Amino acid sequence: MVAKRCVLLLLLNIFYAFSQIPHDISYVVGCFENGTTEVQFEFDAEEVLYVDFERQEVVYTVPKFLVLDPTKLFENMHVYNNAMKAKRACKPLVEFMKVEEKKPPEEKDPPESILYPAEDVQFGVENSLTCFVNHFYPPYIKVSWTKNGRPVSEGVSLSRYYPNNDQTFHQFSTLTFTPMEGDMYSCTVEHSALDSPKTRIWEPESTPPGLGPDIFCGVGLTVGLVGVAVGTFLMVKGHHRQ
Repeated sequence: MVAKRCVLLLLLNIFYAFSQIPHDISYVVGCFENGTTEVQFEFDAEEVLYVDFERQEVVYTVPKFLVLDPTKLFENMHVYNNAMKAKRACKPLVEFMKVEEKKPPEEKDPPESILYPAEDVQFGVENSLTCFVNHFYPPYIKVSWTKNGRPVSEGVSLSRYYPNNDQTFHQFSTLTFTPMEGDMYSCTVEHSALDSPKTRIWEPESTPPGLGPDIFCGVGLTVGLVGVAVGTFLMVKGHHRQ
């Protein structure tokens, strides 16, 4: 806890040098019952970096058009080392919370999903389908695709999962494809909170060029480099959600 407070104080000094406009920056540590740990910084509830423990590195998600070199903002702050300290503290903390709450089962939230094309559909023209999965906890899902009832793996990508304000998560899976008349695609989501996999089906309908609304779906990232009101959150998901 001392290491975390030192990090936040350094951030406070850096950002107040730019402006007196108040903003919230949060150092978030997520401790989960399966032994995994999530560490990230948020600016006004938007992620600016997270720690990838598997690759042993800090990943900056702030857009480069806002900050050319975000590493300089966190220079000499030992983000990864402090994240490792937080990770080591997670296991005993989770065990303590289990004892305090008489070991209740982990609370779970089933995912919701929608399936939509990125662009207006034209037969024979490459496009992409997005399967947007939202409001699930814990943050582990499996997404699979089919074309005309057959499994598809080529052209499939899966984003990392992102936190929502209610401590659930969302994630994107995309499929690059060339729509043809009569084809049928599906996106199936599996999650521990679901009694059975949830499947969404999509069939292409060609839209003449220049007609039809554009479809946009994304997660906005609003980041500023101004004054800060610091908040610290340690998320230990248990029977009671804060």
